[in-house]
Amino acid sequence: MIKLVIFDLDGTLVNTIDDLAISTNYTISKLGFPEHELKEYPFFVGNGIGKLIERALPQNNRDETTIKEAKSIFLKYYQKHKTDLSKPYKGIPELLVTLQKNKINIAVASNKYQQGCSEIITELFPNIKFCSVLGQREGIKTKPDTTIINDTLKKCPVTKNEVIYIGDSGVDMQTGTNADIFSIGVSWGFRSISELIKNGAKKIVNTPEEIIKEIEYKNQL
Repeated sequence: MIKLVIFDLDGTLVNTIDDLAISTNYTISKLGFPEHELKEYPFFVGNGIGKLIERALPQNNRDETTIKEAKSIFLKYYQKHKTDLSKPYKGIPELLVTLQKNKINIAVASNKYQQGCSEIITELFPNIKFCSVLGQREGIKTKPDTTIINDTLKKCPVTKNEVIYIGDSGVDMQTGTNADIFSIGVSWGFRSISELIKNGAKKIVNTPEEIIKEIEYKNQL
């Protein structure tokens, strides 16, 4: 019986790529570096702000001092603009409402910094009750490390065979595998289906409605 669904945020629940790209381009341009095209950013994200900044900077300027300065600029800008263009993917609000009506707990486990993660969830899903919303926290390893999953299970206590983890990247699928949790990859996110399968996705879904069907199937077993 599935009692908990843990979602990644960026690329899974919400399409955040435009705001991330604009904020990063603003950051690197402020430092005098060339901007990137939007199509490059899906390959920059997924491992937290530090890695996003590092990947966006020129290879010869990825030193600790520059990354730290860039991260500070990014956070100040992104905090004000993080939901300018970001919005839930089609069918996601309805999916969350259905899960809630069916008394299935909902959680978020993201590599986005904690404040941004919490505020986006609160703003875009005001009527959904999440049992846990965890992002990147200072001093705690990011996905694919399983700490965030273990901490989620402390807040939403169920057994691992009662959980589904859903994400859009290889990092997400590795996280599910490392945590020994059934992982579903979504095709509408930032990364390719081949990346999801290569990194351990147990199933690929093309619409949020398919997630409901998968849960119903598992609950009949």
